[in-house]
Amino acid sequence: MDFGSKDIGDRVKRGISSTLFVYGRFTSEVVGTGRKMIQMHSVYEWLDCKNILIFLCVFLVLADILKNKTPKNFPPGPWAWPFVGNMFRFDPAKMHLEFEECAKKYGNIFSVRLPVANDNPRWVVLSGYDVVKEALVQNGNNFADRPTIPLFEDINTGILHSKNLDLGVVLSNGYPWKQQRRFALSTLRNFGLGKKSLEPSIQLEAQCLNEAFQSEQGKPFDTQMLINNAVSNVICCLVFGDRFEYTDDQFQTLLKTITEIIYLEGGFWAGMYNMMPWLMRWIPGPHRRIFSGWRKVFHFINLRIQAHMKDNDPTSPRDFIDCFLNEIKKWEHDRKAGFSLENLSACTADLFVAGSETTSTTLYWALLFMINYPEIQAKVQAEIDAVVGSSRQPSMDDRDSMPYTDAVLHEIQRMGNIIPLNVSRLATKDTKIGGYIIPKNTLVLGTLYSVLFDESQWETPHTFNPGHFLDQQGRFRNRDAFLPFSLGKRVCPGEQLAKMELFLFFTAMLQRFTFSSPQGVEPSLDFKMGFTHSPKPYQLCASPR
Repeated sequence: MDFGSKDIGDRVKRGISSTLFVYGRFTSEVVGTGRKMIQMHSVYEWLDCKNILIFLCVFLVLADILKNKTPKNFPPGPWAWPFVGNMFRFDPAKMHLEFEECAKKYGNIFSVRLPVANDNPRWVVLSGYDVVKEALVQNGNNFADRPTIPLFEDINTGILHSKNLDLGVVLSNGYPWKQQRRFALSTLRNFGLGKKSLEPSIQLEAQCLNEAFQSEQGKPFDTQMLINNAVSNVICCLVFGDRFEYTDDQFQTLLKTITEIIYLEGGFWAGMYNMMPWLMRWIPGPHRRIFSGWRKVFHFINLRIQAHMKDNDPTSPRDFIDCFLNEIKKWEHDRKAGFSLENLSACTADLFVAGSETTSTTLYWALLFMINYPEIQAKVQAEIDAVVGSSRQPSMDDRDSMPYTDAVLHEIQRMGNIIPLNVSRLATKDTKIGGYIIPKNTLVLGTLYSVLFDESQWETPHTFNPGHFLDQQGRFRNRDAFLPFSLGKRVCPGEQLAKMELFLFFTAMLQRFTFSSPQGVEPSLDFKMGFTHSPKPYQLCASPR
């Protein structure tokens, strides 16, 4: 076929035009895609790790603020950081003192944010006799429960292998707590709690303690473990049906372990555990010794339970463990009451540890106060000599005739201030206290330090003054604000036993010895703070009278 030059030129032009059109579209698409890629790249550059982290932090902070928004008519308190709240504002070693500073600034009802429980990080702190009484007595039913604390929850699940959180007498709630408290009190009363039938056992233990002091031959020594063993033996007779010699190295080691547990549970590492249990469960630190210590305590207890199970005679119970084993069969139809082997371990631990630690620490304070105030020690000894003499041991019948000694013991408990923060409570319903609303599930601390040192209740609250408990005629007088055993629904069930032990041990020691600081050593009232408020270790000399 013959084509003319013009036709060929037209075709070439059309081809070139078509090619340019296609190329133009392609180029345009490529450029458009390139622009989009450049825009996406810019977004990715902006969304680097740093900016993502900033965004997440801002988001989490806003979420924390909204979640923990202050309720209406809630008590005031210090400003709190997100997540950690006031955790690092307070020193666990002197938190009771720092709370009093907050009370001066914010009032006798104030709030703090301490993330040490699962549900609600907000705490309400009650300061002073009137406010504490209003909450724990007048509104006692609303503050009868304990909060769930991660550390103790993990002790239940990890050591007792129980998913039941209402174990024991101290930390259980509701129906199980009522049944276990009722049973513990009635059982211990049957074995002499608060009765004269228990007095000979305490007198015997006081005599053994004095013999241990005598063996030191007036040389400097630390009385802590001897006192701890003596006091512990009293509750051990009630719970285990046996006492332990002061030379029993295994039992001495166990008592030292309990002392360490009590100290660590009130410290920084325990607080961190309660704030971040999901992390602290996996990392090393002093908090691990709390768990290893409790394992030793429960091992000791479970061995004795097993021994009791082998030779228990239901018709003749010897002690608390025997009585509890008998109750397990009686309550098979009502599991919620808490009569099980795992709860027997928990209840026994509560009685054993609480019955050993608090009274022995009070007596440890007692001797420290006596070497710091020798003139008061001399007056106590003069009254003992006048009423009891030296030929027999003091008895509870002597107490009414010894008002000064009784006043000194009460002042020791007030100034010793064994549990200054009290044990925490949980609001079971919205409650109005002092004009503020404390919402349901809020954790509440009715601090005993604020009561025992309340300037509106005590003439010289920060001075060791037995006159607080004496009238103008020198007769003993009770004081409403004397509440070392707490008050309300959760008042210490061992109060009567503790009072008997304190009087009989204290008077027996001062009847036989005069206590003083080692030569050249200046006595000090320095304390250390764990779960309890105790003296720093010290030595003294026990000189026979």
